[in-house]
Amino acid sequence: MVYLSRIYTKTGDSGQTSLGDGSRRPKHDGRVAAYGEVDELNSVLGLLLAMVPDYPEASFITRIQHDLFDLGADLCIPLPDGDAPESPGMLRIVPEQVTALEQTIDRLNDTLQPLRSFILPGGTPAAAWLHLARTVCRRAERSLTALQEHERINPQALMYLNRLSDLLFVMGRAANQGGQADILWVPGQNRSAPQ
Repeated sequence: MVYLSRIYTKTGDSGQTSLGDGSRRPKHDGRVAAYGEVDELNSVLGLLLAMVPDYPEASFITRIQHDLFDLGADLCIPLPDGDAPESPGMLRIVPEQVTALEQTIDRLNDTLQPLRSFILPGGTPAAAWLHLARTVCRRAERSLTALQEHERINPQALMYLNRLSDLLFVMGRAANQGGQADILWVPGQNRSAPQ
């Protein structure tokens, strides 16, 4: 359990922060940036729930928010080097968390018509927030792929974000009256002068 008796510690005043293993990194370090973007994504989902309190998938969004804290915990403690064993009790994203996303994608996608084009982000307020969350999720995913070029990361963490961005897209479509209110992209629509 986390216990915070004091919010400010002054230990970050020089531009460094502590990872979960106690090591110090610059605040712009790739690992810190990655879990910072996961935190931003969690905040966008919190805005969705605050702005659309009757969102039908609210309980699953709350579940995702818990997973995103798990993901932040996963990322803030680097994996051990080489063949060194992992300390017992480390909080890591596990395949079951990814599977839960896949099952929800399948459940929601079964109710949608196949797409004939890309769609413009927006529509209902819930759909707009979900599309914003999807783009933040993709940015967090890009940060993880950049990080894994230099450090080991839990492969389930990257899978989780990849699946989550797909789920947020499907949720956005479902929130647009089951996709009926989606606005399809018309390629080159504005290339000629207005009449």
